[in-house]
Amino acid sequence: MTGAGQVAGPAATVTVPTAAAMRALGTRLAGLLRAGDLVILIGDLGAGKTTLVQGIGAGLEVRGPITSPTFVIARVHPSLSGGPDLVHADAYRLTSPAEVDDLDLDDTMDSSVTVVEWGGGLAEGLAADRLEVTITAAGQGRDVQFTGYGERWSGAADSAFLALSGGLEGL
Repeated sequence: MTGAGQVAGPAATVTVPTAAAMRALGTRLAGLLRAGDLVILIGDLGAGKTTLVQGIGAGLEVRGPITSPTFVIARVHPSLSGGPDLVHADAYRLTSPAEVDDLDLDDTMDSSVTVVEWGGGLAEGLAADRLEVTITAAGQGRDVQFTGYGERWSGAADSAFLALSGGLEGL
């Protein structure tokens, strides 16, 4: 499904100064997410991927704690509020899209928000509609770039993603 759906293009890049601001960004991002959404996180070790997922989990009001699933590969965090569950996967130790497919993440895609760390080049086949979030070092903080793919994200305006950053500077 990688080629399916149209690229919405880089919607926005937000500069995040601290780990607390990264969690706050994740909490705000959760407000845009719904059951069936796939989010692929891309970034180096220590970039803040798991920290962002902690914020997403807080925003979705799921059972935690949210920790890196590197060794268990995937965790399901049930909703505590009647919203979608959070499926948090880590593809760091996986080497092919076939190994991602073996996780059977597609079994819960419709009812959950699925977030895959290290999913670039591996998890795109899970859904034509997906949000890719690339985190890179930027001075003392991080640049977080949101790129939407497919019909689900084609209507996401730059302003919707940029609004996520409001007030993060002081965190």
